[in-house]
Amino acid sequence: MTLISLSAQHKAPESIKEEAIIALSHYPELTETPVTFKFKKNIKKSTMRAQPAFWSLFRGRKKRKYVVLISERVKISDSVYLTKDIPKNIMVGWLGHELGHIMDYKNRSSLNLIWFGIKYTLSGAYLKEAERAADTYAVSHGMAEYILETKSFILDNAEIEEKYKNRIRKYYLSPKEIMMLVEEKEEVESDD
Repeated sequence: MTLISLSAQHKAPESIKEEAIIALSHYPELTETPVTFKFKKNIKKSTMRAQPAFWSLFRGRKKRKYVVLISERVKISDSVYLTKDIPKNIMVGWLGHELGHIMDYKNRSSLNLIWFGIKYTLSGAYLKEAERAADTYAVSHGMAEYILETKSFILDNAEIEEKYKNRIRKYYLSPKEIMMLVEEKEEVESDD
């Protein structure tokens, strides 16, 4: 699938260009950070995954490049949906969450990122901490509505397997926790 340039540093497939631009607009800190969104045949246990480009791990933090891999298909019960056909706001929310991971990765050393990857794969507690951190970054960057809509899409969809819903409930912020973060953010902003 052909990638198009969204800016000097960002690339995405044409089919999700608009969604990627909206998600990136919430992260001005990533303007100079190379991020490529690309479809992949299948990603185990996930719909998307943000990660540093392998060879860029051997460069300094400021020269690191990132890739957001997006599964081409999402299996919901017995039906398979093309990810590019997911509703626009849901895709923006998913991409915003993945950009939250990149925000988390930006200040880590390469050795720390490698250790992060190992712990993320092996530890449920660490997986939960990382996913909740990505949600928190997204919410703090003004993406609460998109994240809530994405959660609702998953948790309220009768066709989505309960196993996947339980994974979302276990590792990610709940809609209630997201609303609490929004309220805290609004309180801080009104105090300023």
